[in-house]
Amino acid sequence: MSATTRAIRIHETGAPEVMRWEEIPLAEPKFGEVQLRHSFVGLNFIDANHRSGAYPLKSLPAVIGMEGAGIIEAVGDGVVDFAEGDRVAYCMVLGAYAERRIIAADRLIPLGLDTTDEVAAAATLQGLTAHYLVHESWPVRNGDTVLVQAAAGGVGLLLCQWAKAKGATVIGTVGSEQKAAYVSDYGCDYPVVYTNEDFAKKVLELTDQRGADVIYDAVGHDTFEKGIGCLAERGRL
Repeated sequence: MSATTRAIRIHETGAPEVMRWEEIPLAEPKFGEVQLRHSFVGLNFIDANHRSGAYPLKSLPAVIGMEGAGIIEAVGDGVVDFAEGDRVAYCMVLGAYAERRIIAADRLIPLGLDTTDEVAAAATLQGLTAHYLVHESWPVRNGDTVLVQAAAGGVGLLLCQWAKAKGATVIGTVGSEQKAAYVSDYGCDYPVVYTNEDFAKKVLELTDQRGADVIYDAVGHDTFEKGIGCLAERGRL
């Protein structure tokens, strides 16, 4: 009898109601693949975009979800870096909303004892995003002034911590006083509640009119133009 697993699958795009909890076939791992049993699955906005059709999928039906963590249950031929029982995580591979899945071994990240499956499933995609932003898009340096829009969000909170660890002064915009207190505990030196004050004026005030060296803006339309106005000369948005 062929193996099966349970998964959340969509047969059409639309509202959340199009998601179905179904039993689906589970193939044997092929060359270079493993069978993974999820312990935790990450939820990301890209999942909603796939489900709604904003980001079209190649074919339907499809199991959505792009991030997860768990334990390897079986390995296919050619897999040398992982073995049964290994704890791993991954991101940006469609098909995470399932109890079990087949996945290429070269997409997996081994987990150390100090990283829980829960943290790995929640932070891998956002963590990789934050990493390239502070190391590649603009390598944050000691003494930089960094503005993080939506600082209390998943990526925003990681950016605050990482930029602070690299020696930057961190300004972060948030939507409430409660969030301002929250981000203060995670590296944000100057939380700005954007409903109470103009963030661009605040940045210029805090930098003696110099502006921010880099602005990480996950909001876009509503903040872009003001961001340009508080960006330092030769800075990056």
